[in-house]
Amino acid sequence: MKHILATLTVTAIAALGLLPPTAHAKVSDQTLKNLNAAYQGESNAANRYEKFAAKAEAEGYAQVAKLFRATSAAEAIHRDTHKQAILDLGGNVETFQLEEVVPAGTAENLKESIKGESYEMTKMYPEFLAVAKADDARAAVRTLGFALAAEKEHAVLYQAALEGLGKNPPADYYVCKVCGMTLTELPAKKCPSCRKSRDEYTKIS
Repeated sequence: MKHILATLTVTAIAALGLLPPTAHAKVSDQTLKNLNAAYQGESNAANRYEKFAAKAEAEGYAQVAKLFRATSAAEAIHRDTHKQAILDLGGNVETFQLEEVVPAGTAENLKESIKGESYEMTKMYPEFLAVAKADDARAAVRTLGFALAAEKEHAVLYQAALEGLGKNPPADYYVCKVCGMTLTELPAKKCPSCRKSRDEYTKIS
């Protein structure tokens, strides 16, 4: 009887949130470090692409400016989901300062963006994901996986924009508010990345 009462007491305390979640104990310092690195990287990317959009607009590349605005919105979503994952896993969000951005010409800005997205999708995010999966840190796996999927799309969109610079055909961009996936057409029913309803997509103008 005493054992049953003790079990019920512990269960009740846990339900009230007075015991630390067991998931916190599984998360390595490396996963939290990686999430902070990703959070800072996406914060800088959102800011950088916003500046690149303004430069493209000034140079008369309205379609490329729209693309940069879309990717900036997507990176801001990744920034926020990375931050939430850090908090959900019991970590601390490290303070930092945004990097100074001095845009070059639009062609060079696109090349720089392709290089950055390629690094994230081939090296950074796969490595971060491997550590998060080893930790069974589901919140980290979720947000890092969302970012990886979106960065692959961004690289493709940037490459197409660079190849067609000056004659880029009109196109709309849609960004999923849940995972940051960026598409040129709304999905039929669900987001191909997070599987949420297409209603979660917002059109970027």
